[in-house]
Amino acid sequence: MDIADIATPEYVEIDADKRLSKVRSIFERENPKGIVVTEDGEYAGIINQKQLLQSHIQDDAKVRGMIRSAPRVNRRDDVREVARVLVESGAKLAPVFEGDNLWGVVTEDAILEAVLENLDALDVSEIYTDDIVTVTTDTSIGTVINRLREHGVSRLPVLDDYGQLTGMVTTHDIADFAVRNMERQQKGDRSGDIDRILDIRVYDIMNSPVETTTPTESVRDAVTRMLDNDYAGLVVTPEDDGTVVGIITKTDVMRALTFTEEEHLDVQITNITLLDAITRDEIRQRIEGVSEKYQKMHVQHAHVRFHKHKERLRGTPLIQCQIRLRTNRGQVAGSGEGYGADAAFGVAIDKLERRVLELKGVQADEEYRGQLLRKLGEL
Repeated sequence: MDIADIATPEYVEIDADKRLSKVRSIFERENPKGIVVTEDGEYAGIINQKQLLQSHIQDDAKVRGMIRSAPRVNRRDDVREVARVLVESGAKLAPVFEGDNLWGVVTEDAILEAVLENLDALDVSEIYTDDIVTVTTDTSIGTVINRLREHGVSRLPVLDDYGQLTGMVTTHDIADFAVRNMERQQKGDRSGDIDRILDIRVYDIMNSPVETTTPTESVRDAVTRMLDNDYAGLVVTPEDDGTVVGIITKTDVMRALTFTEEEHLDVQITNITLLDAITRDEIRQRIEGVSEKYQKMHVQHAHVRFHKHKERLRGTPLIQCQIRLRTNRGQVAGSGEGYGADAAFGVAIDKLERRVLELKGVQADEEYRGQLLRKLGEL
């Protein structure tokens, strides 16, 4: 399936010389997934609401200062490949070209709507993210911001004193709360105002109740609720249980669309622009080398995620790398940090290899125990 019938020639457009106040009003009025920015009538990039919310740039600044690049796709590109480039770039919208001319846009939601019927074959348990970070109702906003940055996520489940799910806090919630409070402050010490905001408890800004799903629900039903209610994700909880076991997001579903049955391992990389001295093919080969050490473990898909920290060493940024393998034996993960993507990946792949060998050892122990019990039964 290509995106010819999924993409649309209708999109919101703004000139790079317009003020950011104009952009803010468009998002408030029309709530688009992104706005196409043009300069002298030519495509220049896009701007999304998340950028705007997290920006400290004043409203009278021009749009060109906020332009970000987005992956260009062709009207006849395959849906799987478009899903891949959207996930790897972290974009919710991509410009669609016909030849050298901008034809329209394609959004994450449009792709999910188009493949909705096919998602009935998957359960939430097969694609949700189980490596989650949570906070409590008493956690400060300052701490939440640090955890969001540290783990490179946009939302955190909030738990009560008994470990039960009670709310959700997102980057949008924090940005919206901060902007509203700063607008009320006409006088006084701005840094002091910010400090007071950072000390506020999550309980005061979180969303509650939280929409949830279960591991056994079909991905189709989960995505339908996301699309109908404009949710970016759902918290995964067991049946009749308020504990949190994971999160499923639209990005997780988009990532699942990239799974293939190719001869070589299918590797999807998030924040691929951070790659420096290592290539996608080298990453794939090293992950295949690890999986081959445990022949009974068939790797169905590999997800490698890079996240850049502010810290630098002689100009090279500190990078965090997370590797997650989806296999016929369950999920296996490894993570690590280093200066540069190559170094970070090296640490992460070493930890992943140890986890694979541990899994191999556990399997061997179970097989030995089974053999021993059978022999005892024969006696």
